[in-house]
Amino acid sequence: MTTSLWCLFVVAMIPYILAFTGGYFRHQQFGLIDNKHPRQQIAQLEGVGARAYAAQQNAWEALLVFAAALFVANAAGVPAEKTATLSVIFVIARILHAVLYLANLDALRSLAFLLGWGSAICLFVMGA
Repeated sequence: MTTSLWCLFVVAMIPYILAFTGGYFRHQQFGLIDNKHPRQQIAQLEGVGARAYAAQQNAWEALLVFAAALFVANAAGVPAEKTATLSVIFVIARILHAVLYLANLDALRSLAFLLGWGSAICLFVMGA
């Protein structure tokens, strides 16, 4: 499997890791996890738990953009070295984004978002 596909796998795992993280904080805040009405319980979360679920939603959105960008770049025959570099940058940016989201460092989180978004845009442009 190529580096960019491994990166896609890592990016696909980030929302799940954040879901488990959010579940931990749901249990901490409420004493139990309401699996019958999880979204209602999540809406009541505060602090780091609420940020974990917000980061999870953002991670799902980023996954879609990254997957599409990789598809375009690979379909257009962009060299693997170039897609690998941009993919690694995207992964680093998305991991930083999640960590900074949990830490409530909004300005740095926005910079990490822009770095990841920029690498995805580069993949699209190279595939054009």
